[in-house]
Amino acid sequence: MLDVERWALDVSPFFFPFPLPMKRKRLIVMGFMGSCPIAGVIWQHIHYIVGLQKLGHDVFYIEDSARLPYNPETMEVNNEFDYAAKILEDLATEFDFKRRWSFCARYLPGNPTVGLPLKRIRELYREADAILNVCGTQEFNEDLLTSDRILYIESDPGLEQIKVDQRVRATIKYLRRHHALFTFGENVGTKDFPVPTHNLKWFPTRQPIVTDLWKTSRRPLPPAVFTSVANWSTSGLKDIEWRGEKYLWSKSREFLRFVAAPKKSGEPFELATDIKDDRTRTKFKRNGWRFRAPQDLSADYRLYRDYIRRSKGEFTVAKDQYVRLNTGWFSDRSGCYLAAGRPVIIQETGFTKIFGKHDGLFAFNSLGEIAEAVKRISADYSRQSRGARKIAQEFFEAEKVLHSLLERAGI
Repeated sequence: MLDVERWALDVSPFFFPFPLPMKRKRLIVMGFMGSCPIAGVIWQHIHYIVGLQKLGHDVFYIEDSARLPYNPETMEVNNEFDYAAKILEDLATEFDFKRRWSFCARYLPGNPTVGLPLKRIRELYREADAILNVCGTQEFNEDLLTSDRILYIESDPGLEQIKVDQRVRATIKYLRRHHALFTFGENVGTKDFPVPTHNLKWFPTRQPIVTDLWKTSRRPLPPAVFTSVANWSTSGLKDIEWRGEKYLWSKSREFLRFVAAPKKSGEPFELATDIKDDRTRTKFKRNGWRFRAPQDLSADYRLYRDYIRRSKGEFTVAKDQYVRLNTGWFSDRSGCYLAAGRPVIIQETGFTKIFGKHDGLFAFNSLGEIAEAVKRISADYSRQSRGARKIAQEFFEAEKVLHSLLERAGI
């Protein structure tokens, strides 16, 4: 693990207006957008691929996993990977990584692949200057372990740090096998984050956003409202107890805490989610919420982008873990809203210390702060829209974020 300086948190993380030139590197982005091809996941990965391309690097995308893939058209998880292959081929054509991708089904005998063959995958693992383990979900295999330049990029802070504090050996061993550890929890390793890091060096980062992919000159139409997209039923997947308290990996409890936000703000909010419980849905509707079915948005990354662009802005909460642990996490989806020039009202996780207070971005801890944010956005929408876009370009532009990441990893 390299012992290089932490990303300064009290100022803009970049000391130059545009990334300085870097020597061209051969880089592999590893992730799961083929095996879990929902829109938000796809955009997370595409921003890494395109951002690294824009920096002039030689970029490959590889999925090499024993996880069974999900097909959003049939809503099934099984060992077939036809849909994964098709979506990756389509994305490679659109975003210029044709003949630079592979899907290896490690869950089947013989490790069948589509795209680049397994022999080429093995060569790339040995040749690559760095391998980006996006979202930190890549399991190791003996082929991948020929590389000592794997970068762990954690998008869900809190859970792994707690496991380390609880001396979970498998977690510690897995993390230590990486060349460098990065986290969206920009407070991790500082006095503002309560979980000890036990000499593991965590570098703060955030979701890179290729802002040009979200730019629109169209102002939202008058019926547009504040929206968001959420998976309602994630609690239980990564919930964890720490020092006598349970921390939930879910937004549902936080949305319920602020269910009165539309009524307090005087205008409707819309949530693309699937709440099964009738009582809960009724409670939301009585407080000024309306619902949109999320399935088509999840299955179509272009429709997902259009939905964000057509919104007035985003209102969203954060997962319980991110809030109560004061992680400094910021939503990758919210970054996309900002890049589209759509103001964001988002629950405070400690990120205000990092980004400061700007037009277009409002943190909240109370219903009153939500109502005030809606009022300010409505009073001068053009100003707030410009401010949102400016924040995306200053703090989330992919070239800046990824240049900084590679530089601090010593790549």
